[in-house]
Amino acid sequence: MHIGFITSEYPHPKIAHAAGIGTSIKNLARALVAKGIRVTVFVYQQATQEVVEDEGVSIHILKTKRFRFLTWYFYRKHIQGYLEDIHFQTPLDIIEAPDWTGITAFMNFKMPLVIRFHGSDAYFCKLDKRKQKLKNYVFEKLALKNAKAFIAPTTYAGIETAKIFGLKIETIKTIHYGLELQHFENESPNVYNENVLLYIGTLIRKKGVLELAKMFNKIVTLQPKAKLILIGADAVDIKTGEPSTFALMQKLFSKKAKAQVEYLGKLPYNQVKAHIKNAHVCAFPSFAETLGMVTIESMALQKPVVNTNLGWAQELIDDGVNGYLVHPSDIETYASRIVELFQDKTRCAKIGFAARQKVALNFDIKKNADKNLQFYKEVLK
Repeated sequence: MHIGFITSEYPHPKIAHAAGIGTSIKNLARALVAKGIRVTVFVYQQATQEVVEDEGVSIHILKTKRFRFLTWYFYRKHIQGYLEDIHFQTPLDIIEAPDWTGITAFMNFKMPLVIRFHGSDAYFCKLDKRKQKLKNYVFEKLALKNAKAFIAPTTYAGIETAKIFGLKIETIKTIHYGLELQHFENESPNVYNENVLLYIGTLIRKKGVLELAKMFNKIVTLQPKAKLILIGADAVDIKTGEPSTFALMQKLFSKKAKAQVEYLGKLPYNQVKAHIKNAHVCAFPSFAETLGMVTIESMALQKPVVNTNLGWAQELIDDGVNGYLVHPSDIETYASRIVELFQDKTRCAKIGFAARQKVALNFDIKKNADKNLQFYKEVLK
C-alpha cells in the first residue's frame, strides 16, 4: 500500500512550521513505514521546492505559488496536478488530508480521499464562539463533500464536526493520535524542579493562556516559590488586535507573579521534552482542541496534568485518576488543583504513573497505526 498525506506542516529542518498536526502525521507516517507501508508526505505553502527522505518517509516540499487571480483555486489545482504526476510514477492507494480551510476543495483524485479532523476553521470558530468567514466554511464543506471517509482524533471532535457540516456520524471513525512511546521514557520521574508549572503551546486566547495568567496570580499567593514556564510561539490576539498575546498576559500578572514567569518562546523538541521532565506539574487550560498532543506527551513522561474539562479532554484523562479536569474559567479550582499537586509528592507520583499507563493503553502509535491501516483497507474495499 502507498499512502499520501497532504499537510501544511511537518517536523523537519527544511519545513517552516510544525505543531501538533505535523507531529501526529509524522508519528503515524513512521509507524506505517515500520509496517512496510510506503508513505509520501506532500507539504504545501513552503519557501522552497524539493524532495527529501526522512526515516523512510518521502517528503515532497511544495513551494508557494501566486497566480494573477484566484490563487486560492489555482494553487489547489497545482497541488492536485503535482500529486497526479507522483501517482503516475508510483501509484497512490489513498490520500489523506486535514479539514483545516478545506485544502482539498476543488481537487478531484482518482484514489479515495480520507479527511482527518485535525480541527477545521468552522470547528474552532464554534468552540471560540466566533463568526466564521463564509469562504472558509464553503471551502471546508466542499472538501468534506469530496472525501470518501473521515477520521476523528476524539469522538467529541467527530460529533461536533458532524453537527457543523451535516455529516453522517457512521462515516466517521475515531482513531486517536499516537506517540512513539520509546521516545517518551522518563527514567527518573521523581526527579524534577519543585513548584514549577509548565505550559506548552501557542500563546493564543483559545488555549486559555489569559486564564492561566490569572490562575498563576492565585497560585503564587498559596505557594510563594511557584514558577511558571511558558514554551511556544506568541500570537496576535484575534479579539483585541494586540500583536502579542504574551503582552496581554503580562498586563494580567500581579507584580509578584510576573517576576516568577519565564517565557522561552519556541524551542527544539528535544529541549521541550527536557522541560517536561523537569516540571512539577503541566497545565493546559484550553478552550479549543481536537485532542492536544502536548497533553499525552506530558502524560507519557509521567507528569501530573491539569487539563480543561471540555469534551475532548474527557477522552484523555480520567479526572482524579491520571490527571485533573477543570474548566478554564474556574480560576479558583484550577489553581487549587495545581497547588494540591505541588504540596503532595506522593499524589504526583501516583497520578504520573497512572498517566503513563493510560497513554500506553490508548495512545501507542504502534497499536493505533494498525487501526489506521485497517480503516484504510476498509475504505479501499
